[in-house]
Amino acid sequence: MITIEKLNRFGADTEEGIARCAGMESLYLRLVGMVPKESNFDLLKESLEKNDLDQAFAAAHALKGVLGNLSLTPMYDLVADMTEPLRSRTEMDYSGQLKELLKMKENLTALCED
Repeated sequence: MITIEKLNRFGADTEEGIARCAGMESLYLRLVGMVPKESNFDLLKESLEKNDLDQAFAAAHALKGVLGNLSLTPMYDLVADMTEPLRSRTEMDYSGQLKELLKMKENLTALCED
């Protein structure tokens, strides 16, 4: 089960995230628990594999919003670093960043399931 303590160890700014949820810790935890099911992770991966930078940008930008609003800082920082080059449709190797992001998603999933 996801807890504030686990999220703090993960690197989330839980105080900020809870504040964005009107101080409702239970809402915050429920929303964080939904992140691993966010379809934009798969869409980002598929788009980058197809070199569809328009769709990859849309997926990264959506993830940036979700992760930022929930103050999942380590994931947010990584996807934010991907979003700007994608915004300008910069062709580069995103595979390392994507791999790291998907690993963080796995770690968050494990925190939600434990």
